[in-house]
Amino acid sequence: MRVLGIDLGSETLGWGVVEGSGLKYALVDYGTVKSSPREPFSKRLLKIYDGVEAVIEKYQPDAISVEEAFYAVNVKVALKLGQVRGVVLLTGEKAGLEISEFSPRLIKQTVVGYG
Repeated sequence: MRVLGIDLGSETLGWGVVEGSGLKYALVDYGTVKSSPREPFSKRLLKIYDGVEAVIEKYQPDAISVEEAFYAVNVKVALKLGQVRGVVLLTGEKAGLEISEFSPRLIKQTVVGYG
């Protein structure tokens, strides 16, 4: 199975593609989708959509993994990340991918062993 993991960000969205099965996965590639805070937010969302769509087209993942919604002290930041998350979920759904959502805390615990 090939999985595209997304680290949400409105200025820099990170992505990584892994392939494997069970508990053994190997890195295929990784990168970022960047957008300028000087651009209108709607244009930044379009750039994120186009960037994630290009990654999906290039690497043909079977699934996409995205952080669940979380609470932030700064409401404006939380709203923007929610919109970015919606764009990523829409892009995955349009591509027919299986979508998995995980809490940021679970991801950190899995990767680094604590959190």
